[in-house]
Amino acid sequence: MPADPEVHFEGTIVAIRGGVVDVAFAETVPRIHALIAAGGVAMEVASIVGEGVVRCIALGPTRGLGLGTRAMGTRAGIEVPVGEGVLGRMLDMFGAPLDGAPPPEAEARRPIHRPPPVLSDRVLRAEVLETGIKAIDLLSPIERGGKTGLFGGAGVGKTVLLSELIHNTVEHHHGVSLFCGIGERSREAEELWREMGEAGVRERMVMLFGQMNEAPGVRFLVGHSALTMAEYFRDDREQDVLLLIDNIFRFVQAGSEVSGLLGRMPSRVGYQPTLATELAALQERIASTRRGAITSIQAVYVPADDFTDPAAAHIFSHLSASVVLSRKRASEGLYPAVDPLASTSVMLTPEVVGQRHYDIARGVRRTLAEYEDLRDIIAMLGIEELSAHDRAVVARARRLERFLTQPFFTVGAAAGTQGKLVPIAETLDGCEEILSQTSFERPESAYYMIGALSDLRKEATA
Repeated sequence: MPADPEVHFEGTIVAIRGGVVDVAFAETVPRIHALIAAGGVAMEVASIVGEGVVRCIALGPTRGLGLGTRAMGTRAGIEVPVGEGVLGRMLDMFGAPLDGAPPPEAEARRPIHRPPPVLSDRVLRAEVLETGIKAIDLLSPIERGGKTGLFGGAGVGKTVLLSELIHNTVEHHHGVSLFCGIGERSREAEELWREMGEAGVRERMVMLFGQMNEAPGVRFLVGHSALTMAEYFRDDREQDVLLLIDNIFRFVQAGSEVSGLLGRMPSRVGYQPTLATELAALQERIASTRRGAITSIQAVYVPADDFTDPAAAHIFSHLSASVVLSRKRASEGLYPAVDPLASTSVMLTPEVVGQRHYDIARGVRRTLAEYEDLRDIIAMLGIEELSAHDRAVVARARRLERFLTQPFFTVGAAAGTQGKLVPIAETLDGCEEILSQTSFERPESAYYMIGALSDLRKEATA
């Protein structure tokens, strides 16, 4: 017969090291992931140190705690509310409100540490989620029920691109959307909350935040809280869930902080030795099953623009599509700064997107790769020294680069432009037309920051 989770164990604090607290229990010892409370601070058991002593990660400031402080533990772990009551709310990792409203009315509470779906229950869906962003839909289509990463260093537009994806997909998404902010700025959370309200999509959305000013344990666990809520809508309500995470690298970083506090020996580049295991425990829960699908789009900070960094390399291995943002393209004003040669997707095959889409995407990549090879010659000798064929390649490539830029809705007020949402069919038509031409009537600048190629013709006839 299972033990009653409400049975309380009494213990005392015997050591405090920053965010790590050792608690000694005289009789029964709580299990790993059990919740312990002491002096108003919640803690989670991370390891069992010795006879009756457990090492806990504090999920809040440890100010006010002292040696000998009484601690209460149970067999239960951290649980969060799930159900329709959390929709339209801004919550923390415990499911407590951050929006000033009363606590959500939960249909149930579920533990945040749960196993991934069994392999026999998983399904593969070769279906593309259309975003209306030309560079992504053409070169790195997002898999419905898959995981997509937006990779880039600081200041190349990851959060702006993620915000635009939210704007373009949440309105047309028929299921539930869930945003999880891990270690990001409070300003961005407030802006997103306001923008989703103005767009009228907040009522079908849940927002969870573990901000950068909070304890590393909170930033490490908020992703698991978000997935528990997402799994309820997928498994119990049989709905599709759109899960947006900003920023998954902060989850890895929080795990590294927690690992250091627990006294583990650091591994490569200072990361925790359990990096691969911890990341897999989170990512493998994001899956499609027979009942529903969780489609995840994750922003990934790349330290010092080094894509060989262990955190970036491990995250890459879990994704079905990778959208790489280039600092070089951002410096040239080509936004979104998607690197067309580095971005990839398992969806970009003739069997999934169709032969025409596949051929156009390959043609665009080939043209841009040829232009990249010619850049050094142009810099040294000038474009006039190129052959007629190479000059035509350069003309096409420079127009393709500009055509793949796009004004965004989320920065329209700041930039003074009207955002554009471009259907995939119009993106393909525009790229196909540019690839087929050897001479152009309009200058390169005319292709910059437009929607479909039909916008160019409207301007010409206006």
